[in-house]
Amino acid sequence: MFSKSKINDPAQTDTDAATPASSPETSKSSDSGDYKAKTPKVKPPASVLSADLHITGNLKTTGDIQVEGTVEGDIRAHLLTIGESATIKGEVIADDVVINGRIVGRVRGLKVRLTATARVEGDIIHKTIAIESGAHFEGSVQRQDDPLTKGARSKPAQAPATAPKA
Repeated sequence: MFSKSKINDPAQTDTDAATPASSPETSKSSDSGDYKAKTPKVKPPASVLSADLHITGNLKTTGDIQVEGTVEGDIRAHLLTIGESATIKGEVIADDVVINGRIVGRVRGLKVRLTATARVEGDIIHKTIAIESGAHFEGSVQRQDDPLTKGARSKPAQAPATAPKA
């Protein structure tokens, strides 16, 4: 359980004495095993799609996107910022959505914010929403605890299936 420290060992050579006490060999504790300090991950900056960029297709990332151009397709991201000059035609799904420009399509987000310059034509499914004075919005708003999953939306009632009589 206890062991003799190498620091007080008289058989230690001069080169061993120069080894700092915080080296991995001497800093192991018996109850926690090997411990290596982890440096915190630096969050990369948002990917910016410039105003002269026109994309046809879907975008998907776990990072952040700032759109200043035009996207015809669906976008999925962690934080999505739609610039004032941007136009999105498709579904938008993100943890945080900040809309300064135009979206034609459904918006799904935990936090959705429409600024005064926002123009949204479509439904918004959210956990929390903020709409500034001056924003234009045509569509419906629905609050859900988990708006990011498509299975969470309410399904229309279906008539029971009946077998034809023979």
